[in-house]
Amino acid sequence: MTQSLNRIAAMTARYYYILRSSSLRLLEIIYWPAMQMMVWGFLYTYLYDSKSAMASTAGLLLGAVLLWDVLFRGQLGFTFTFLEEIWSRNLANLMMSPLQPFELAASLMAMSLIRLVIGTLPVMLLTFVLFGFNVFAMGPGLLAFFLNLVLTSWAIGLVIAGLVIRQGFGAESLAYSIMIVLLPLCCVYYPVAALPLWLHPVAWSLTPTYVFEGMRAVLLDGTFRTDLMIECLALNAVYLGVGFITFVALLQSARHKGGLLTMGE
Repeated sequence: MTQSLNRIAAMTARYYYILRSSSLRLLEIIYWPAMQMMVWGFLYTYLYDSKSAMASTAGLLLGAVLLWDVLFRGQLGFTFTFLEEIWSRNLANLMMSPLQPFELAASLMAMSLIRLVIGTLPVMLLTFVLFGFNVFAMGPGLLAFFLNLVLTSWAIGLVIAGLVIRQGFGAESLAYSIMIVLLPLCCVYYPVAALPLWLHPVAWSLTPTYVFEGMRAVLLDGTFRTDLMIECLALNAVYLGVGFITFVALLQSARHKGGLLTMGE
């Protein structure tokens, strides 16, 4: 157990040193979330100042953007850290070492969390300074939202990593596109009721839907929906397990096919 923790810590430290060694990498983590927040923030300001019919709910935009970015950046942080192993042609070396798949996955999760904190905290501060929106006004529910979105991002990241191992660079585009596909169905900017009835089961099968419905309940009604968060956590446990099993299965398949030795070529 101690050796396993040491290997996880060593891999996480390696990824952290790579990130810390490049100021451009750090800037990129903060830049895109900040630009997105400024665009939506100025729209929020316009709606509020114009006293439009949407002014009373305009704050939902900023809350939704912040939470969506947690999900999106969490997945990108996991996937990009893994892709760096592919780009450097180092994956085969790792798999020939004592490092186990769950240890690699754990280190990727840890690095995803580090990248997420680096990118999210400055944006939260920017949102408060420029637009007066305090994300911590969501109260203790914010921690539940954050936890569930991070778990979802890891589950998706595991599947993408497995597909890249098995299918090669043909699956690399999923790192950028998969979250965009899910965006309309996760009800980020509108309630589930806005979807056609036949899409409701699909929306409720996606864990981010529970988070964004919970966020709207907090900001509009001042009510924290514990039931939604418990259901979301249960679904995340299932999806995370399925994601890890998929990752290991695709890794083993690539080993049998000899794909690890040609990865990156």
